[in-house]
Amino acid sequence: MRTYAIGDIHGQLGLLQQAHARIARDEAARGGVSQLVHVGDLLDRGPDSRGVIDYLMQGQAEGRPWIVLKGNHDRFLPRFAAEPDWIDAGLASGRHWLDHEKLGAAETLASYGIDLRDHADTHAAVLDRVPQAHLRWLEALPLWHLTPRALFVHAGIRPGVDLARQTEQDLVWIRKGFLDDARDHGPLVVHGHTVVERVTHFGNRLAIDTGAGHGGPLSVVVFDETGLHLLTDEGRTPLAAA
Repeated sequence: MRTYAIGDIHGQLGLLQQAHARIARDEAARGGVSQLVHVGDLLDRGPDSRGVIDYLMQGQAEGRPWIVLKGNHDRFLPRFAAEPDWIDAGLASGRHWLDHEKLGAAETLASYGIDLRDHADTHAAVLDRVPQAHLRWLEALPLWHLTPRALFVHAGIRPGVDLARQTEQDLVWIRKGFLDDARDHGPLVVHGHTVVERVTHFGNRLAIDTGAGHGGPLSVVVFDETGLHLLTDEGRTPLAAA
């Protein structure tokens, strides 16, 4: 089975739709069965987080083979709705999602027609305006997807730990201990979370977050019997380990 993977989206619905259009052209040219994996961070920073959720939920409801993984940014909105004082332990600043301007809470809330105010008013507005279906869907997103060719995950894995024993905190937040580890993890680990200038194959992992949340492109890679490729508007470019 052919597998496509898309990096961190961060509310960029237009870029997501363009990426899906590239995939559709590649599928039409080659035929066969495909699946599409999104490695998480659907929300925050970009202008249309709500649109991204609506679009992905609708595609899944229509039976499209879309796998959507959970990123660290995808926890903030549903956790805030359930526990308004919750602060993610992965935030080195120790600051709340609403109080950390670089995280993109204001943009996500604006996509639901909510102005960022004090915590209590904002929480009340979230409960009033964010569909419960969105919150349930975000909370239930899987943390990883394994194929014969690769393990897809948002941030990475704790090296040497069995997949069944990996923690959610590591899977959506890890950098130190994963990015600097050169050992063979078994399957190639395909991840986002840490921005790279271009999709980069490190031998044991493939980094595909090229900064859509910061004005960069939204990258797509494809695995099939011909190997591993970057998918662009011009077609396929082979990807080899650096």
